[in-house]
Amino acid sequence: MSASLLLIAHGSRDPRHAATVDALVSEVRAQRPGLEVATAYLDHCAPRLSQVVARLGSAVAVPLLLNRAYHAKHDIPAALRSAGAAGMPVADVLGPSPLLLAALERRLAQAGLDLARRAATGVVLAAAGSSDPAADAATRALAADWQRRHGWGAVAVAYASANGPRVPDALAELRARGGVERTAVAPYLLAPGVLPDRIAAAAAEAGADVLAPVLGAAPEVARLLLTRYDQARIPAAAAA
Repeated sequence: MSASLLLIAHGSRDPRHAATVDALVSEVRAQRPGLEVATAYLDHCAPRLSQVVARLGSAVAVPLLLNRAYHAKHDIPAALRSAGAAGMPVADVLGPSPLLLAALERRLAQAGLDLARRAATGVVLAAAGSSDPAADAATRALAADWQRRHGWGAVAVAYASANGPRVPDALAELRARGGVERTAVAPYLLAPGVLPDRIAAAAAEAGADVLAPVLGAAPEVARLLLTRYDQARIPAAAAA
């Protein structure tokens, strides 16, 4: 019997967060019928890890995180130790991945952006931001890869928190470049909440032509969760 997939999300007081996680779990189950998928939250939402681990047998923890920052490096290991599951295999975070770029483009298209005209389009990749320099560097590298491999006119990074350029600054940078005829903002965030709302307000105020929704339960995100699960499960099975 395969190990269960234990999805670990941060949690939020915003009910849209848990609803989005539930929708993503449904997509994961649809892509891999028969796999047991459980969800636990680090904060704000129930159930917590200690409640879920107690009823699971063999499992692989998959963080619902885009970058390897504080939550991945410290919070999740500490929570697993506290729940008595320090030995549980933990998958890598989601980013970076070509599947995330595909999900970002899916959301832009859903928001009305003509992807066929991407060479004349500047995109702001709007991330949460982190106090971990390596996490922010990973986001910038993803943006550069997105522009280089997918043919966008330009891709700039903005952050909703921490240091760094904000959405209006990034939009101004794009408009100052030659050849950019329209601008779009793509939130590099998984679920609705305070930071996506902040990005949306800034995009509207700064006059972005298109604002994409968050990544949410995009099929590519579900596929990536399963990829990370498989990558962590197979080495763990070989070592058993």
